[in-house]
Amino acid sequence: QVQLVESGGGLVQPGGSLTLTCRASGIVFGIYTMGWYRQAPGKERELVATISGGGVVHNADSVKDRFIISRDNGEKTVSLQMNSLKPEDTAIYYCNARMNHYINWGQGTQVTVSS
Repeated sequence: QVQLVESGGGLVQPGGSLTLTCRASGIVFGIYTMGWYRQAPGKERELVATISGGGVVHNADSVKDRFIISRDNGEKTVSLQMNSLKPEDTAIYYCNARMNHYINWGQGTQVTVSS
């Protein structure tokens, strides 16, 4: 059974930093492309960043130079380091694991950027 469990969300002030972590189980982690998506109230879910099993990274333009995605294949974790956070980064952040047509989602973790 595939499980993706996110942690690290919370409330942070504008300009602050936060790191999200997703721990995976039930998959051959190294062959999956891992990613972070987010969904703000009233908006569609959108891509934040992905990282392939070989470490190739793709970032959304809105987070380039602010967010860093990384993975630890031995620990089966993927992390998202978020810097210079803005109120518009407020959303539920979801972990995603994708390999061909196999797609799995975590339950999400709330990130709120507010003073």
